[in-house]
Amino acid sequence: MMIRPAISSDVATILEILDHYAAKGQLLPRSRSDLYDNLRDFIVAEKSSGPVAGIGALHVCWEDLGEIRSLAVRPEYAGQGIGRRLVQDCEQEAVRLGLKRVFTLTYQDRFFARLGYQIIDKSGLPHKIWADCLKCAKFPDCDEIAMLKEL
Repeated sequence: MMIRPAISSDVATILEILDHYAAKGQLLPRSRSDLYDNLRDFIVAEKSSGPVAGIGALHVCWEDLGEIRSLAVRPEYAGQGIGRRLVQDCEQEAVRLGLKRVFTLTYQDRFFARLGYQIIDKSGLPHKIWADCLKCAKFPDCDEIAMLKEL
């Protein structure tokens, strides 16, 4: 399994993977335009002889805080540790960038808890992150779970 930065030709695949989980209500949708705008945040996991198996993104939110977002693995590759590897790569990048904490807004709290994340109150997150929330169809009734990890 190779994890690499996403490139522009990955956007259609990233959108396909995100749309699959968004249709099930397991992930928030992202627009194609938003993906291009944030392409540098994304990494992809791919098998040497196959398609992109999983995706994830690290978004810098503040001086010492990043968000792991849009983490998804194709169903046929689930349970192979790809999601864990993507999170670990995002965390390593966060450390490289000088971030001290990363958070996620997720429906998969048990997965993130196994990786050392703790549930927190969303109100403790900086106001800057709420800019994305204002665009969400679920705002202001967000049902995602906020989780944080100190790096």
